[in-house]
Amino acid sequence: MSGAWVWRPAPGWPLPPPGWSPPAGWVPPPAWPPAPADWQFWVPAPGSAGWAPGPPPLPAVTLTAPTRRTVVLETWFVMLGFLWPAVTAAVILFAQHVEGVASTARFPTLVSGHPLTNMALGIIEYMPVAALVPLALLLLTRTGQPPGSIGLGWPRWGLDVWPGIGLALASYGTELVVLIPFAPLIRHSSKLVNQVPVGHVPGYYVVWGLVISLTTAVTEEVLVNGYLLTRLEQLGWSPWRALALSLTLRTSYHVYYGLGFLLTVPFGYYVTRSFQKHRRLNRAIAAHFIFDATLFTVTVLTSR
Repeated sequence: MSGAWVWRPAPGWPLPPPGWSPPAGWVPPPAWPPAPADWQFWVPAPGSAGWAPGPPPLPAVTLTAPTRRTVVLETWFVMLGFLWPAVTAAVILFAQHVEGVASTARFPTLVSGHPLTNMALGIIEYMPVAALVPLALLLLTRTGQPPGSIGLGWPRWGLDVWPGIGLALASYGTELVVLIPFAPLIRHSSKLVNQVPVGHVPGYYVVWGLVISLTTAVTEEVLVNGYLLTRLEQLGWSPWRALALSLTLRTSYHVYYGLGFLLTVPFGYYVTRSFQKHRRLNRAIAAHFIFDATLFTVTVLTSR
């Protein structure tokens, strides 16, 4: 060895095997730092197995604090990811109802002649609706709002279930009042109001209704209440302005009811105001689940 200084590979590179020698007159690339006069570079000696250095280690990932612009863009992307497929499907479903070109039954038939298999596949088919829920909760957690801060966790009878029952009953009562002026329109303009036919299904389809109700309740309340209202509050929106946007988005994917989508407004108003006042997302989810599960159960048991 001609000197005390020996070139070593970068961290993570394999060391050259014994028997390798420096090349004659080798000059390092311009990007390399200059080497001392007495240095040694390793290359394969005659008869040695080939060796090449591995890629340099990847740079460390650095996280930057969110800015107002990044929060705004994030909110847009999450809402578009949730609403785009839901609103598109609702518009297509209502158009099919108006034109009478396809079945819009509440319980779709995926496998004819096998109701149990059809029910299981229907549940699986519906699950992607909740795909954005974990992402929304993760994004909130990264900015300091873990699920517990928005009242999400194990539901409690006194704080969530009983108030949820009250919200569901208030929604039913208000919808009955709102329905009165729409009764003649429903009777004489059937194309403008889609009542979503039920069809005949076995009684065990109550299970389908309960699973769909729970999936819908968690998805809608986490995204339209827990995530959206929290972000709007961080962006400085007033409660009433945030309420108006939340209700608009909530009703947008119910347009498959036609004008009947107006009947979804009272429920949306009650659960949104409840979350704004109490920050108990469990309460809104309980109310939503009780509301939908009751309708599905009655629908299944009366369709037989």
